Amino acid sequence: MSLIRALAKVSSNTLVSRVLGFVRDLVLAHVFGANSHTDAFFVAFKIPNFMRRLFAEGAFATAFVPVLSEYKVKRSFAELKAFVDTVGGSLGLVLLGVTLVGVAGAPLLVMVFAPGFADDPGKLELAGQMLRLTFPYLLFISLTAFAGGILNAYNRFAIPAFTPVLLNLSLIGCALWLAPRMQEPIVALAWGVLIAGIAQLTFQLPFLNKLRLVPRLRVNFRDEGVRRILRLMLPALFGVSVTQISLLLDTLIASFLISGSISWLYYSDRLMEFPLGIIGVALGTVILPNLSHRHAEASPEGFSRAIDWGLRWVLLLGLPASVGLVLLAEPIIATLFQSAVFTPADVAMTQRSLMAYALGLLAFIAIKVLATGYYARQDTKTPVKIAIKAMAVNMLLNILLVFPLAHAGLALATSLSGMLNAFLLYRGLRLAQVYLPLPGWRERIGRVLLATLLMGLLLWFGAKEVGDWVEIEREQRIWGLLLLVGAGGGSYFLLLWLLGIGKRDFTDQGAEDR
Repeated sequence: MSLIRALAKVSSNTLVSRVLGFVRDLVLAHVFGANSHTDAFFVAFKIPNFMRRLFAEGAFATAFVPVLSEYKVKRSFAELKAFVDTVGGSLGLVLLGVTLVGVAGAPLLVMVFAPGFADDPGKLELAGQMLRLTFPYLLFISLTAFAGGILNAYNRFAIPAFTPVLLNLSLIGCALWLAPRMQEPIVALAWGVLIAGIAQLTFQLPFLNKLRLVPRLRVNFRDEGVRRILRLMLPALFGVSVTQISLLLDTLIASFLISGSISWLYYSDRLMEFPLGIIGVALGTVILPNLSHRHAEASPEGFSRAIDWGLRWVLLLGLPASVGLVLLAEPIIATLFQSAVFTPADVAMTQRSLMAYALGLLAFIAIKVLATGYYARQDTKTPVKIAIKAMAVNMLLNILLVFPLAHAGLALATSLSGMLNAFLLYRGLRLAQVYLPLPGWRERIGRVLLATLLMGLLLWFGAKEVGDWVEIEREQRIWGLLLLVGAGGGSYFLLLWLLGIGKRDFTDQGAEDR
């Protein structure tokens, strides 16, 4: 399967998930608003979700997929199956232990991740109550990521990319149906997270069965493959997830700010995650097995061409997405979330943090591609050193920017540290000559910048022409936003074509899977 076809499959399924994610956030904003109760839920959800991204989709995935690909290329199917069985059993045991500790120590974890809640005992108690329900999500979703890694290694990208849809459906259903029937409505969302975790794991099992790779769980931490994964995972905990750690630090500091700050950051982060998921996560998902395969085959030229292909997509789609989010921040937030409980003031506050996050979108997407250049070669030490530098800068910038800019300063600090992280990852690949850019980058960058500038001017004047977005009727906001997004996207790709950016810039036979 070619990389472009694989990317199309992952992106299309991710698009379905992200659209439903928008619907989910729209429902949450309209039903619950932005207040102390939503702050409590977002903390209770963010803790296991952070650990899921850090361990399951972060460190574990980047360690597991390259080793699995090597087994697939160089070992027999029996050895591969035994490896899957042992990794599944060992991972499951660790996750079960972590889950039990997390449930037992829920109030303490809330204090660690949101120490500002100590000043509000009601908020602290509510967050701890919901964390006991949401923390087991880590167990189920990590095993889901394990199953997804196997499917991706066999080019079954569509199923893992579709799986997040179930989380959105579960939360929407619980918000609309279960919440009105509960004494504390917000707790229904915690039940929705738990139900989703079970559903996501169950959904993937039949597809694993078709590959004859449903694991018969065996625990053996001395197994060669398990030990290799553990060695790769430990440093990767920092290297692959610096963005998530930065977002968590934002939550920790935001817990000391006025009520609603965590919710404003959550909604703006979710809007940024839309293009990041469709472009960045999809690219990282598709390119990691490809690069791992190239490394196992000792094909440095193919390895470099695959990275070049990924970075072209980062530039061609990431830059206009970043500019579009900055310019359309208010129209998007007002259209999606404004209601009787999500006020114009909430729109303004969320707009500030979204614009700050959007400035770093290009870097966040690039990290998804650049990091795989290290992990596919089973190099986890270099990204750790880079991540530590970026983390230190992020913490310093948090302190410097939170006072003048409040919650938006936290978002801006995350973006700036992400830019540093992406730059250092890129420089490392270039210095090691792992990545050698193909000809044509200067001309391509100039043309994309010009097309993005003209698109930005169209969006700027178009948004101003509509008027005050928080004052106009909802129907007018919807049609105005759709028109702007359509006109902006259409004009951008038309300008690319007129400037000579064609199919060759998006596809490259040398970067395809064999």
